[in-house]
Amino acid sequence: MNLLFGEYPQALENTLHIAERCQVDFHFNPVYLPDYRSAGRWFTLNSYLHHLCIRGAHEKYPGFPPEVEKRLLYELDVIAQMDYPGYFLIVWDLVNFAREHRIMVGPGRGSAAGSIVAYCLGITSIDPLKYDLLFERFLNPERVSMPDIDIDFCFERRGEVIDYLVEKYGSDRVAQIITFGTMAAKAAVRDVGRVLDIPYAQVDRVAKLIPNDLGMTIDKALEVNLDLKNYYEEDSQLREMIDLARELEGFPRHASTHAAGVVISKHHLIDHLPIQKTTDGAVTTQFAKETVEEIGLLKMDILGLRTLTVIQDTLENIKRNQNMELDIDTISLTDQKTYELLAQGESSGVFQLESSGMKSILKNLKPERFEDIIALVALYRPGPLGSGMVEDFIDRKHGQKETQYLHPSLQPILEETYGVILYQEQVMKIASVMAGFSLGQADLLRRAMGKKKPEVIAGQRKNFLDGARKKGIEEGIASQVFDLMEYFAGYGFNKSHSAAYALVSYQTAYLKAHFPVEYMAALLTSIMDNMDRVPVYLEECRRMGIDILPPDINESLINFTVVDNKIRFGLAAVKNVGRSAIENTILARKAGKFLSLADFCERVALNKRVLESLISCGAFDSLGHKRSQLLAGMEMCLEYGHKRMEEKASGQLSLFDLGLVEDKSTSDFKFPDLPEFPTRELLAMEKEMIGFYVSGHPLDDYAHALKEESVVSIDSLEQIGDGIPVKVGGIVSALRPLMTKRGEMMAFFTIEDFTGNLSCIAFPKTYHRFQDLLQLDQVLIIEGKTNSQEDELKVFCDTLYPPGEGKKKKGKLYIKLKKEEIDTNLSGIQKILQSYPGDIPVYLYNEGTQKYLAVQRNYWVAPSEELRDVLAGRYGGENIIFTN
Repeated sequence: MNLLFGEYPQALENTLHIAERCQVDFHFNPVYLPDYRSAGRWFTLNSYLHHLCIRGAHEKYPGFPPEVEKRLLYELDVIAQMDYPGYFLIVWDLVNFAREHRIMVGPGRGSAAGSIVAYCLGITSIDPLKYDLLFERFLNPERVSMPDIDIDFCFERRGEVIDYLVEKYGSDRVAQIITFGTMAAKAAVRDVGRVLDIPYAQVDRVAKLIPNDLGMTIDKALEVNLDLKNYYEEDSQLREMIDLARELEGFPRHASTHAAGVVISKHHLIDHLPIQKTTDGAVTTQFAKETVEEIGLLKMDILGLRTLTVIQDTLENIKRNQNMELDIDTISLTDQKTYELLAQGESSGVFQLESSGMKSILKNLKPERFEDIIALVALYRPGPLGSGMVEDFIDRKHGQKETQYLHPSLQPILEETYGVILYQEQVMKIASVMAGFSLGQADLLRRAMGKKKPEVIAGQRKNFLDGARKKGIEEGIASQVFDLMEYFAGYGFNKSHSAAYALVSYQTAYLKAHFPVEYMAALLTSIMDNMDRVPVYLEECRRMGIDILPPDINESLINFTVVDNKIRFGLAAVKNVGRSAIENTILARKAGKFLSLADFCERVALNKRVLESLISCGAFDSLGHKRSQLLAGMEMCLEYGHKRMEEKASGQLSLFDLGLVEDKSTSDFKFPDLPEFPTRELLAMEKEMIGFYVSGHPLDDYAHALKEESVVSIDSLEQIGDGIPVKVGGIVSALRPLMTKRGEMMAFFTIEDFTGNLSCIAFPKTYHRFQDLLQLDQVLIIEGKTNSQEDELKVFCDTLYPPGEGKKKKGKLYIKLKKEEIDTNLSGIQKILQSYPGDIPVYLYNEGTQKYLAVQRNYWVAPSEELRDVLAGRYGGENIIFTN
């Protein structure tokens, strides 16, 4: 370095001086809450918080009942003792700003919904007393820790909320938080392979052998995939690559901005941590969120929830379409129409409740009250789904299984969940009621059980049994209850969070039930850029009887809009049409509707490419000419429009402008007399310009035949694993035949149904049998097995045939189960199968061994929707496959 910088003799010496001046000490005990300065001169922070809460309590609870006052004063006392009034005021001020500016705020998130202070301040919208939510689950007076109130805001306007914080507390004291992406197993292999200059094909082959499972590591992959293990053992170069990747796995790979985290400091941020600017100019911390909290800074999660944007847009659609102001916070939670919609499984597009598995549970559970939805949100997780809790809950709700309580004191606590310990708060209440724990102590017990700390749990068991003894409860019963609590604590869910998010689920279901067109228009707008989801919701609209209209130059706005109880595509969906062109079109339309293509060209300056896109997608269909004619006459109209604009710009007035001669040029413009394009070609033009079929679908004529074949929709394959037999149907939209190294022909192709696209592979044997059928635009039924070893789900085809041919085939039923489900519940499966006797063979697929178990002949079944629903409710709809 001295040689390199020889002309600067003090360069190295100065680096030493700089290092000597750098002295940073981090203190982990203080909490640097920012100052809340808007309480006014007559209030302290504590008294101002008290004032706001009392005012809010009178609004939320008319008459201010004694039990409300008692709970409120208790919480305020705890908050004051912990010195957190300023924190609650900061959060209240932020939420208040959002509400005053009509920015949609969520009803709550996490354990904060258990606080009546948060409810009275309007930070949350769920009544903690009505739903028995516990403050100690949020803020435990016996374990001092920083409160954590996470808030959901409208996705589109989250930036305004952050801007407000910057304006209020200063740009030098507010920043977003950095997050570090780490090297996952596949990424580590690919990066190392690139550095070692190993051919891409070899690296790709190895990377694709690593399963896509959550939490997958290279070590796990070597255990479960024999092909990968063979590469590792037999090829020294690949072994070196894999070993180096194992060393790097989990290391930070890149930095980005955290999706929600924002830090607010009492002092200049640079007094506490390093900061940096991102490429788009935003300021972020150089410490991740955990470190930010450890050094005492206030970290807030300000999340953008797209569902809130959908709700907000729906309310605006209702106001625009029905001239009606709907307050979503005051809708009835006992609406019969909403529960009927959910009980029928009509929950596509409903927050949290739209997966195929959830739909099956909804149809079996048949929710009748809001508490059922709270329970559903808590139940639909891997733990409860695999433990039998869901089935137990449903059976007890419908009286098919008796609800029993080990001790009478458990009934008031577990009655709403039919004796099942479902919530963390129930564990806390049991400890309090049966063993005299304070709710703070009960929260410590709940945490110990959740984290499965044996030494802590052993001490807590003794305390529980001692407390129960003092209350006269027999030790055997108390021990059984403790064992039950310990078992369910691993599955227990935060009821406060479940209740708050259940409210969002209910609100979206309510809007879909009562304002279906307005809701679906808002939903489509929210996912307009998601090419996989839009077809799913377009198909849902058609199923609901809602007509979907293509873009229209006289009716469309930027996004999806409601027109005469139909949904009209927005102009933003059209390829090549930019924002400025749309805004100019809408502005020009204010002077009156466009009468013709020439009239449009005279009033809106667009280039040929944009105009061609608008014509091709059908935006000018309502003006009375065929698309073939409009495309043929387009250049003449553009030339005419350009000339008229030039005349107006130069100030020239024609006889037409003076009204001395009637101008028929725009309405009677002569187009070539051409026949319209064939329907299939018109649909193809729409697909190219918008990305979707709108005015029809090539499969419309085959819809009944596909239904009779019992094919599954492509969107329902999302949760299906590897090697599962499936039957799908659709139109071949892409086809790529190729020759293998052995000189045999095979094909990669894509089929498309009403809900999406699916990649398929016909290997040489299959391709040879069915190559005459495998043609572009051919409608086919495909039977095969799923493969998700790569990043995209595919189907390896076994059989192809046109709709109608499958009726001659004999069906099979496949049920995908975990090993423990087969071991412990085989008699239950057999009991269900015996209720639907028939001649369809049944196979159980063991997810652990990845092998099929053929069920005895006396348990074969007759296929029916009822049988499918029963099995789906027990084991998840994605795990039940009927094939022909």
